[in-house]
Amino acid sequence: MTRYTAMAERSGGWWAVRVRELPGVFTQARRLDQVESMVRDALAAYLDTDPRSFEVRLVEVLPDAMAEEVRRARQAREQASRTQADADTALRKAAAGLVRGGLTVRDVGRVLGISPQRVSQLTSASGTARPDPSAQAG
Repeated sequence: MTRYTAMAERSGGWWAVRVRELPGVFTQARRLDQVESMVRDALAAYLDTDPRSFEVRLVEVLPDAMAEEVRRARQAREQASRTQADADTALRKAAAGLVRGGLTVRDVGRVLGISPQRVSQLTSASGTARPDPSAQAG
């Protein structure tokens, strides 16, 4: 399937869009979520084909300063995701180790600063959950 690249650049209150592979194809849209549909219509008319017969890849063209901010924000989000995954792994290991060491899920929750229910979730995946006698107390 042929892929076309839609280059969308802000112009006033609109996104001006050109198709990189076909210099004569232009369109515009108010919002980015409208660009693909507009490009498909323009390409289908230009190529005299079905609008579903090709792929469209959208590239937002931003001023350098904005593009750099976006790059930094995406990089920070990716780093945060990796850090969160590492934290989740460490928390799961700590909870499992504490339960195996004989602490109740309530005590583990207190030590780790999470709820007993969260301890149970973390440890049930690794098969280390044990009944919590203190949970029976009414």
